[in-house]
Amino acid sequence: MKIIDMLKTDYILEELKSGNKRDVLKELVGSFMKIHQKLDSEATLNVLFEREKLGSTGIGEGIAIPHGKITGLDQLILSFGRSAVGIDFDAMDGKPVHLFFLLIAPENSAGQHLKTLAKISKMLKDSVFRTKLMAAKSKDELYKIIANQDDLIS
Repeated sequence: MKIIDMLKTDYILEELKSGNKRDVLKELVGSFMKIHQKLDSEATLNVLFEREKLGSTGIGEGIAIPHGKITGLDQLILSFGRSAVGIDFDAMDGKPVHLFFLLIAPENSAGQHLKTLAKISKMLKDSVFRTKLMAAKSKDELYKIIANQDDLIS
């Protein structure tokens, strides 16, 4: 399973404009709505907000991996966003979040969904990778950095 197969350059937001959790989720979902027009953006956001009520997906170290499962979806979708200033996302360590990977999965994809979350988490444990993501100058550079890390982590 390759992370890069789920992430298109169009789904990468090199500088998030939002300043709070709700707007960040809207912005990340918006990045793939043009291509996935059958998705209901409000229903998708509701699933994400409900997941956040269970506990923040802000895992610390400036990272959040919001995720949810959607009925009627036939593939996993991944978007990425970066915030230079950081956003309060109720992270476990109480610090602002700078790097966001948003995963939307089909309702019946428990195994694949969990494997993808685990791989993203494993990729992000590498502090050099996180530093490279923060220093990247463009969407294309961000995509290449993610693709390289994806190849390194099995």
